[in-house]
Amino acid sequence: MAEQEKSKKDKAKAEAKAKGKGKAEAEAKAEAEAKGKPKAAAKPEKIPARLQDYYRQECVPKMMQEFKYRSSMQVPRLQKIVINMGLGEAIQNIKLLESAATELAAITGQKAVVTRARRSIAAFKLREGMPIGCMVTLRRDRMYHFFDKLVNVVLPRVRDFRGVSDKAFDGRGNYTLGIKEQIIFPEIDYDKIDKVKGMNISIITSARTDEEGKYLLNLMGLPFRR
Repeated sequence: MAEQEKSKKDKAKAEAKAKGKGKAEAEAKAEAEAKGKPKAAAKPEKIPARLQDYYRQECVPKMMQEFKYRSSMQVPRLQKIVINMGLGEAIQNIKLLESAATELAAITGQKAVVTRARRSIAAFKLREGMPIGCMVTLRRDRMYHFFDKLVNVVLPRVRDFRGVSDKAFDGRGNYTLGIKEQIIFPEIDYDKIDKVKGMNISIITSARTDEEGKYLLNLMGLPFRR
């Protein structure tokens, strides 16, 4: 009996020792693999939108004073910016659509979505579902970065620019701006474009009236024609 108990104990010790050895080897192997693997590239630092800080610090107090809002949550703000590029010629030449999507992605920093025809129109040889343009919807930081670039870099490059019209509001505080040439954006290389394309830029705000929307956009730097 004593010999059997002794053999059992020796067997248990040997198993425990083997388990410990196996665990140590596994940890050493994992550590060696971790050392051998290249370190993951550090994520680029997120650049804060300066226009968003300006809105909070400068625009909100002025609008509260002007329209007598009781709370800062009532103050209108930018909700999204939609950039739409329509290409009727893409029916015959699909490459135009591909280049437009590439240029729109370069301008906005976001992949463009292809828009398709909702109905068939025989006079234009258009069928339902055919690709006829592309669009991008910007929100949050990208929206503020784009609006900042639009106001301070892009619009001043327009030939004989005297300001934008104040008659392009939709009655609910939203504003739509038409751009005739995409080459005014600094991301576009003039030598590489195949065709000059225009686009519509819709600035969607939470303002209830055009007066509030105009006052907000004016404070944020959009130059209206006088």
